[in-house]
Amino acid sequence: MLLTITAKGLMAEDLGYLVHKHPDKVQTFSLNVGKAHVFYPIVEPELCTLALLLEVDPVGLVRKNRGPAGNHRILEQYVNDRPYVASSFISVAIAELFGRTMSGKCKDKPELVDYEMDFTANIAALPCRRGGEAFLLKLFEPLGYGVKAQINLLDERFPEWGDSSLYTIELTRTCTIKELLGHLYILIPVLDNDKHYWVGLDEVEKLMKKGEGWLSAHPEKEIIVHRYLKYQKRLANQALSQLFEEDLSDVEEKLQESAQEESHFEDKISLNEQRIGAVVSALKSFNAKRVLDLGCGEGQLIKHLLKEKEFNEIVGMDVSHQSLERASDRLKIDRMPDKQKERIRLIQGSLMYRDKRLSGFDAAAVVEVIEHLDTPRLKAFERVLFEYACPQSVVMTTPNSEYNVKFEKLPAGQFRHRDHRFEWTRKEFQVWSNDVADRYKYQVRFLPVGPVDDEFGAPTQMAIFIKDFENEA
Repeated sequence: MLLTITAKGLMAEDLGYLVHKHPDKVQTFSLNVGKAHVFYPIVEPELCTLALLLEVDPVGLVRKNRGPAGNHRILEQYVNDRPYVASSFISVAIAELFGRTMSGKCKDKPELVDYEMDFTANIAALPCRRGGEAFLLKLFEPLGYGVKAQINLLDERFPEWGDSSLYTIELTRTCTIKELLGHLYILIPVLDNDKHYWVGLDEVEKLMKKGEGWLSAHPEKEIIVHRYLKYQKRLANQALSQLFEEDLSDVEEKLQESAQEESHFEDKISLNEQRIGAVVSALKSFNAKRVLDLGCGEGQLIKHLLKEKEFNEIVGMDVSHQSLERASDRLKIDRMPDKQKERIRLIQGSLMYRDKRLSGFDAAAVVEVIEHLDTPRLKAFERVLFEYACPQSVVMTTPNSEYNVKFEKLPAGQFRHRDHRFEWTRKEFQVWSNDVADRYKYQVRFLPVGPVDDEFGAPTQMAIFIKDFENEA
C-alpha cells in the first residue's frame, strides 16, 4: 500500500526535517506487520513528495491472527485485501515512523512545526466501506480538505463484475504536517471500518490525543468514534463524553461568563442593542434574503431578524447545543406559525471546519465572535467563511480595545471578556480585514458602533465585506 504526501511552496524542501527522514536516501524499517519504505520521488526547492510504501507480510498476518475482524474461516485468512489496501496497518506505520512529527517535534527546525504548507496526499486503494464516496466526503470536507475520489473496479479485466469499495483519492489542504498526519491516522481505519489489533482503553487515549483540536467539533464525531473503537459501546461512550465535555461544557461555561462580563461593562451605554441594530440595518441595506448568523448563541440577533419580512431564510449556527436549545426556547419556535417557523433554522456546527450547509447565502453576520478564537484557529475561520461559505456580504463586529479605558471598572490591560483571546485596536482590525478582503476578493469598509470618542473611537468596530465580483479571478 502506498501513501504519498506532496508539499508545495517556499519551505517545501524542508519536509524532510519535519518528518525526520533524509530525502537523499531510501530508508527501510521493520514493523510488526511487515516492512515500510520511506523515500522521496521529488525534491525541488518548492516541491517535495514524501512516499510511504508498506509491504505487509501475508503469511505473518495468519501467524499473528491479523486477518479481517470477526473472521474465523480458514480460507479467508489467506485470501483477503489486508496486504494491499490502506488500513490500520498504515496508521501504525504513520505512528511509528512519524511519531515525533505528530507530537509537534522538530529538533533542527522547530519553527517549522506550526508552518502551514499546501499539501496533497494521495492514496491508491482506500476502502470506503458502508458509506462509499459520500462518507469519505463527510469525513474530510468538514476539515477543510478538497477531495477527489475515483472508485476502482473489482477487476479491470472483468469490468462486468462492477465496482469495488476501494477508491483512489487525492486530498488537498493548506495546513501543518502534524494536522495532516493526525487526520490520516484516525480516519483511514474509520473508512476501512476495521482494525487489525485488539482495541482497549489505550485506544481511547490515542483517539483523544490525535483528535485534539478538531475531533470534538467534527459533525461526524460520533460515527468516527464508534468505528475507530470497533463499536465497543463502553469505550465509545467514554470517548464521546470527553469530546462533548471538551467541546460544549467548557465553551458553554466560558460564553456565559463572557456574556455576564460584557453586560457588566456595556449595559450603561446599551451597546448590545446598538450593535444589533447596526447589524440589522447593514443586512437590510444589502437586500439580502438568505442570512447566516454565525456564532448565534441564544438567538438575540435572530430575534430581531425575524421582525424583518425581507429575510426569507435565517440560519443560526453555534457550537453549543445548549445555546441552541435556549435560543429555540427564547424564540418560541415550537409555538410559531408555520410560515414564520419555515423562515428559521438552528444548526450545530463549528466555525473551524468547512460545512456545505453554509454555502449559497446572501449575507452572514459574525457578531462579537472572532475575538474568542485563538490565532491559529482564526486562519481556519477565514477560509470557512470567506473561501468556502463565500456569502455575497459579511457584517462583522468586534471590540475596539482603544475604548477600554472608558470603562472605569475594567482594570488596565484586561480584556472585556475572560474568554477573549485578543482585542484589537482600530488599526489592527483594519489591517486584518483589508488582508482578508484582498485574499478572498471582497471590498471592505468600516463603521463605528456606539458612542464615538474623539480620541478612542467607538466601543465596537464593524467591518462590512462585499464580494468584489469584478476583480474575482
